[in-house]
Amino acid sequence: MSAHHHPMTPAWPPRSAPRLFVHVPLTDGVPVLIEGAQAHYLVRVMRIAVGDAVILCDDLTGEWACRVSEAGKREVVVVPELHSRMREAVPDFLLVPALLKKDRFDLVLEKATELGVGRIQPVITRRCVADKLNGERARTIVVEAAEQCARTALPELDLVVKLDVLLRDWNPHRTLFFADETGGEPAMAAFAAHSGPAALLTGPEGGFDEAERAAIRALPQAVPISLGPRVLRGETAAIAGTALWMAAAGDWK
Repeated sequence: MSAHHHPMTPAWPPRSAPRLFVHVPLTDGVPVLIEGAQAHYLVRVMRIAVGDAVILCDDLTGEWACRVSEAGKREVVVVPELHSRMREAVPDFLLVPALLKKDRFDLVLEKATELGVGRIQPVITRRCVADKLNGERARTIVVEAAEQCARTALPELDLVVKLDVLLRDWNPHRTLFFADETGGEPAMAAFAAHSGPAALLTGPEGGFDEAERAAIRALPQAVPISLGPRVLRGETAAIAGTALWMAAAGDWK
């Protein structure tokens, strides 16, 4: 039988292979033990069996195609076989969203991750409805979003700070684009004019008050920007502003 009559080998790993982030560095041929919720997901939800493919990322070396060697009810063992991608280069962009109501802030965390943000620094302002963030839950949202959109790097998630502390400790080498609902430079023009490390500050449900606006504008690194003619909700401003920066100065160019 001539070679071209052989059935084609299906692509490995298949595109449908489940993706997970793990906390251990991945190395070719070194088995990885997966337990808890992740094991439950693989066995009960994805119905994986011995020999199946699983994609793992360790936020260090990148992405690995692995083969399942053991699939029990409570733990799964997979063996990395193919180093398919290096960890992605992440633009130096810090999103500084004011805390919002839980479901709306969940959306910001999820979409910021999908859009390629490197770091998220939640901030508390005077008009914030929420005053705390469940860090573990927020981290889960970020990880699941990264798995869904095939990122190989997780955004860093900083502890919540108050606005005055944020401004006091601001890195002098990072531009702070301030989404000011009272107006500023058009966002795309501002992003194009200021290269280098960047941050975007967006407000809470009720916006910034006058004293906060004055304090932000007094920061030498602050660049007030406009996100168009409409007043955007907090989550929309964070998502739209991030997308514009990625298009103008980030890794969408």
